[in-house]
Parts: sequence; C-alpha cells; structure tokens
Amino acid sequence: MRNKLNRFDILSLVLGSIIGWGAFTLPGIKFLPESGVINTTIGLLLGGFAILFIQKGYHIMMQQHAEDGGGFSYTYKNLGRGHGFIVGWALILCYLSIVPLNATAFVLIVKILLGSNIEWLYLYEIAGYPVYFSEVLIASSVLILFAALNIRGLRKSSNVQNVMVLFLMINIAVVFIAMLLNTGSTTLSTNYFYNYDFDIGEIAKVIAIIPFLFVGFDIIPQVATQLKFKPEKATWIAILSVFSGVIAYSLLNVITALAFSPDQTKQLDWALGEAVLTHVGSFGFILLIIALMTAVSGGINGFMISSSHLLSSLSAYKLCHPKYMKRTNAGVPINSVFFITGISLLAPWFGREVIIYIVDMSSFLAAIAYLYVCFISYKQAASRWDQLLTFTGIIISISFILLLIIPQSPGKLSTPSLIFMGLWGIAGLFYYRSYTKKVAKQNANQ
Repeated sequence: MRNKLNRFDILSLVLGSIIGWGAFTLPGIKFLPESGVINTTIGLLLGGFAILFIQKGYHIMMQQHAEDGGGFSYTYKNLGRGHGFIVGWALILCYLSIVPLNATAFVLIVKILLGSNIEWLYLYEIAGYPVYFSEVLIASSVLILFAALNIRGLRKSSNVQNVMVLFLMINIAVVFIAMLLNTGSTTLSTNYFYNYDFDIGEIAKVIAIIPFLFVGFDIIPQVATQLKFKPEKATWIAILSVFSGVIAYSLLNVITALAFSPDQTKQLDWALGEAVLTHVGSFGFILLIIALMTAVSGGINGFMISSSHLLSSLSAYKLCHPKYMKRTNAGVPINSVFFITGISLLAPWFGREVIIYIVDMSSFLAAIAYLYVCFISYKQAASRWDQLLTFTGIIISISFILLLIIPQSPGKLSTPSLIFMGLWGIAGLFYYRSYTKKVAKQNANQ
C-alpha cells in the first residue's frame, strides 16, 4: 500500500494531463478568433457536463472491472477480442501522440526564452515546418528525462507530478489576478461582451475538441490496480479534474482577451504570453512560463504512464508481444516504457506540424473509447437511472464523432488528419489480422 496512489496523486495525474500545451496556445489560435470569450466558455462548460455522462459509464466500469487497461480491457471482456482491439488501437495512438506533442512544446518554450538562437543544423522541412537537429535534441532530452523518471516507479513520477500541478494552478491564478488588476476590463467588454451573439456554430467548434482536451480523466482506469482506495471512488476526482480544467482553460482565455481583440490575437505568435509580458511585466511572464513548463511536463508524464500501462494490458490480452507485460519490482511495465519512449523519440524528426495532424485525431479516437464504455455500461447498469445516464453518454459520444467527421460540421477534422485517421484504421486492420493469425498458429503448435 505504501507505493500506491492516494486521491491527491490521482487528482494531480489527471489534472496535469488535462491542462497541457493547448491551454496556453488555444486562446490565441482558436478560442478567441473563432468563438470569443462567452461562446468558448459555454462550449467548455457544456463539454464538461457532457463528460459527466460519459464518466458515469466509466464509474460503472470501475465498479465491475478494476484492472489496468481501462476501456480496452473492459471492452475485451464484454464484447470480445475484435472490439477490444478497436478500443485499444484507438487509445494507444490517442495517448501516445500527446507525449511527443508536449515534448516538442518544450522546444517552443525554449524558443520563447532564447529566440532563434536555438535553431542550428537545419535538416529539412515537412508540411511547411522546418526541422532543426537542435530542436530534435531538446525534445529527445525531455522524453528521456521523463522515461527515466517513469522507470523509477509510479510513486516517484507521481510525487513530481504533484509538485508540478500545484505550481501550475497557483501560477495561473496569480497571473489572472495580476492581469485583471493591471488591465481592467475595457478591452474585454468592448471586444467580447458588447454586441455579443449567441452562436451555436462557434460553441460547436469548442465542443468538438472536448474529447481531446479532457481525455486525461481516462488515466484513472489505466492505473486502477495502483490505487490506495476503491477505483469507483475516483469518480469525484475525475469530475473535479474536468471542471478544474474548464476553469483553467477559461481563465487563460480571459487573460488573453483582457489585452487583445480577436483580430489582434491572429497577428501574434503567442497572444497569451504577449498579453502577460506587456501588461504584467517580466515577473508575471516568468510565472506564466513556469506554469506552461509544468503543464507540458504534466502532460508528458501523465500520458507516458497511461500509454505504457495500456500497452502492457494489450500484451496481457495477447494483442501484442508478451515482453511488454514485464514489470519491475516497483510495478513499472519497463518494456512498455521503452517502447513508448522509442516511438516518441522518432516523432520530432517528422516536425511538429505532422504531430499536430495526428493529435487532432485524438478527439475522434477518444470518442470511440467513450462510446464503447458507455454502451457496455448501459447494458450492465443496475438501475433505470444509470441506464438513462449511460444512454445519454452514448448519444454524446456519437455526437462528438459526428461533429468531427460530417463535412458541414464547424468542428470537422482537417483533410490531413482525416487521411492519417484512415491510414491508422487500415494499419490496425492489417496488424490485427496478421498478429491474431500468428498467435493462433503458435497456440496450434503447442
């Protein structure tokens, strides 16, 4: 029990995974230009409440199925190998892609501090994004650091996460108060409150990315066997984490809106940082950078934990090589950590733009897992009330999926992301057929 995770540990893991790089960049590149302040906040709140219904499905799952693997192993046991693989294949890319995304975000943080001085040894350009060896080196160093931390055990990595999340939340609150005191509300009111229009399309653009923004709550079932308390009691932690995430995203959006109009944010490389540096000064900017670094670090750590545990579970169910089941005395799926780190180390060589195309698929991939969990929990529900809640979760999950793929949808995925999604699905089909045939052949020869 000494090395297992308490409630605060889980809160830190989930919250650190929910509030990542996007919380600091989306206000300038998406939220304010596309949806403003009020419609963005409405979208985040509606998305948070939507996750509550999905979380009910996860609550029922954890009452009946307290083992690592979460939605994957739950689906495998209730609907069989094929459906289990679909969920596992979706989640592994969803989790894994966010690890190098945050690692390459570290490069951008260093760029903010040092400028183009870090750009040396130009290699090539992919999708319009120049790749420098120095940037690959920085991202790789960060990944290796967190891999080493994870290898030391979940307890060690969780302790680091606790400190990072504490700094993250305190710094966001301090920067928000300082910004409010130094700027007043004139710019905010003039650009975002006066002549406000309630726009379903603008709200839908925010709701469409909710599965990606809040997929961090799915870490809890991935570490179900590592908890000091009954897994189903983690429901309130997940809910608290989601709405803390809503508040954090909203505050960072308002901080940016206190300084700039929607048109102005489009002209800036990092609107949030520029707002704080201009109106609060160097001290506030340093606090923001610390918050950003802890958010990025929390994302790497949290999703490295969840992806390695998921890979270990896939191995346990004979859907990948048995070596990924191996665990150290501290309970770390050591070979899974090595594999996740190895794949993540390849990603920076393809440039950040390609990584973003893949990460954009994460909302769709997460929604697939949500749909399966809610569907199974609906069938397993013991009361009509639970059936109603989980059925609503099914409808919400389908809505998320449709928002991302219907051509006329305001939240439709970009063409490159849709192509990558199709390729991932085809790759999964070939992998599943070949690997299951291989396992069947091995079993027949035994």
